Amino acid sequence: SDTPRTDFASIEDYFVNFLKLKPQGEILESNVIIGHNWCQDAGIYEFTMGATGDVVKARYTYNYVKEDGIWKIQHHHSSVMPEEIAMGKPISEDEVRGLFSLWNNALATEDPKTVAKRYAKAGVLLPTVSDTPRTDFASIEDYFVNFLKLKPQGEILESHVTVGHNWCQDVGIYEFTMGATGKKVKGRYSFIYVHEDGEWKINHHHSSIMPEGIVTAEPITETEVRDLFQLWNGALATKDPKKVAARYSKEGVLLPTVSDTPRTDYPGIVDYFTNFLKLEPQG
Repeated sequence: SDTPRTDFASIEDYFVNFLKLKPQGEILESNVIIGHNWCQDAGIYEFTMGATGDVVKARYTYNYVKEDGIWKIQHHHSSVMPEEIAMGKPISEDEVRGLFSLWNNALATEDPKTVAKRYAKAGVLLPTVSDTPRTDFASIEDYFVNFLKLKPQGEILESHVTVGHNWCQDVGIYEFTMGATGKKVKGRYSFIYVHEDGEWKINHHHSSIMPEGIVTAEPITETEVRDLFQLWNGALATKDPKKVAARYSKEGVLLPTVSDTPRTDYPGIVDYFTNFLKLEPQG
């Protein structure tokens, strides 16, 4: 943080965010001076961030004074290692590939806020199934509200890594298995990561479906077509008209069995199944 913390409230405010990283420190080098009712410890310490596994080395200065019979920190100066600033935060190619697991694990929580927190403050998401670029926390979270309903879990099939100065890039092909439907979706990806607030975050994420799949259309067998009925039939079993209506496309039309009225939008389809499901049908 660039802001000096000069009172209890501002010090507390700093640690609200820092403690989310679950830091634990170890002194590597210590130089002590003892004065009259004061003392100083200056050197190098290293933190292991329990939330991310990152290890961060830094310089420190603590000035202590005795207050109300207890030694308290009167001055605390902590700074990153200056050579690390010049050289950049080191990361190996395997570690870059491993960053995908942090994002994939966030998907597994099915919590859109947890996923959105994997993105940097200025992060941009160009998502697979939305035409709208997501350029802030709220819009990224909004995208994952719907996407996580599919219960996606990803696997990298092909990866190409570049490591730069405090940034790295992983581009290639990944495949998602949608736990809600069993469907597999292959796509192209680009992740650009930056080191922000002590951890690697996604600064840019571009995901797109395989272009040859757009041209040739996604293949489906006759058996798979017949099995689509079970998704609808399974929705009937929930007795929830909204879940049944969700099986219909945005421009879906229902000409129902026991109503003369065509249902041409989501509310009309929900309305039909509100009554029909009282019969507890299974087909």
